[in-house]
Amino acid sequence: MPELPEVETVMRGLEPHMIGRKINHVEQRRADLRFPFPENFPTRLMGAEIISLSRRAKYILVQLDSGESWMIHLGMTGRFTINAAGDVKASSGQAGHNSWPLAEPHDHVIITLDDGGRVVYNDVRRFGYMDLFATANELDHPSLANIGPEPLSDKFNTKQLANAIQKKKSAIKSVMLDQAVVAGLGNIYICEALWRSNINPKTPANKISTKRLSLLVDVVKEVLSDAIAAGGSSLKDYRKADGELGYFQHQWDAYGKEGEECGKEGCDGIIQRFTQSGRSTFYCPKHQK
Repeated sequence: MPELPEVETVMRGLEPHMIGRKINHVEQRRADLRFPFPENFPTRLMGAEIISLSRRAKYILVQLDSGESWMIHLGMTGRFTINAAGDVKASSGQAGHNSWPLAEPHDHVIITLDDGGRVVYNDVRRFGYMDLFATANELDHPSLANIGPEPLSDKFNTKQLANAIQKKKSAIKSVMLDQAVVAGLGNIYICEALWRSNINPKTPANKISTKRLSLLVDVVKEVLSDAIAAGGSSLKDYRKADGELGYFQHQWDAYGKEGEECGKEGCDGIIQRFTQSGRSTFYCPKHQK
């Protein structure tokens, strides 16, 4: 499933094509994704101007001048394709002839903007979902109400993390996956952050010293920033909004490295994998104590 850097990358890719544009037409090509589409979904989007895009945890939020927010969760295989206004001419070979390529089987929502461009949502496994609700009630939405601070914000800090985990005896890896503790972190980037922080993923959360928590906070921000700069990690079906692959998977130090030598300077350990909270954890038992 796309994690925070992937969702941030998609959101940033959509921004220049969507902000300030009006939605001229919406083609909803099926009744549901993971959940049914909101009632009158196409009608409520059509005619609205897109004011801004933002990300909260793993959700993309599109704020509209109609007073509603369009929330998008990519699920496991959801992705957007941008067809800029000029692309339509190249696709037909006749200037001014408005002819797009036929929709692919898993293109479920096709948005046509007032500049002639299109934004297409494709989702092979249909684990993504969309919702529409009043922007004024955005923070009260069930999917957003109990989410912790954004890890790249100042609200995610040593004091906040220490308070959030002080009574948690579960392993730090499992605790960091809790979206109420910190927003948007997933399996890959927690593995990477713990590797860089020299913290064993099995360590009980409430046993980690304040000094080590401070390092972990800094490293989480560092790992996420590095991943966003690289366009995220491409696993299976993930693509950026421009259709290109992300490249952070080539910079992984621990994730997916089972049986390989640890790349930490001065460490001669071997990366191991074990199952934790139903997910694969990768770490070096030599330097992660």
